[in-house]
Amino acid sequence: MKLFVAAVGRLKSGPERELAARYRERADAIGRKLGFHSIDIVEIDESRRRGADRVTEESTRLAAAIPENAAIVALDARGKTLSSTDLAKQLERWRDRGTPAVTFLIGGADGLAEPLRRRAELALSFGAATWPHQLVRIMLLEQIYRAMTILSGHPYHRG
Repeated sequence: MKLFVAAVGRLKSGPERELAARYRERADAIGRKLGFHSIDIVEIDESRRRGADRVTEESTRLAAAIPENAAIVALDARGKTLSSTDLAKQLERWRDRGTPAVTFLIGGADGLAEPLRRRAELALSFGAATWPHQLVRIMLLEQIYRAMTILSGHPYHRG
């Protein structure tokens, strides 16, 4: 199973990009042994439009990055808060049922268009606080890495 992170915006060179790359590489290394073939990052340019037109354009671009038959996870403040263990179990269920890919969607400053959000099998929240989408990407990659460590029995996760 392949994992995709499709995100509005680009991480610029610097500590944020380095940290995201570190978690991605770690998750890739452990994940391959567990049947997770890769984690691909798809960066979508931010729209120059305003309001609903901005969200619609960005969401259309994100939707184009979703592979056929992929499970969709929308990162959304109104979504479910899952423990790291619960996220690991969900990834394991998708893998075990033969889902070819899981795509995590991170919208821009104004979030995701409602039709795209409704397509998601899971709306995932990292809490009630508002997070910059660049940090959400790092937090997501860390949680994917943590999920891989949980599934492999690696001691990284102690919760």
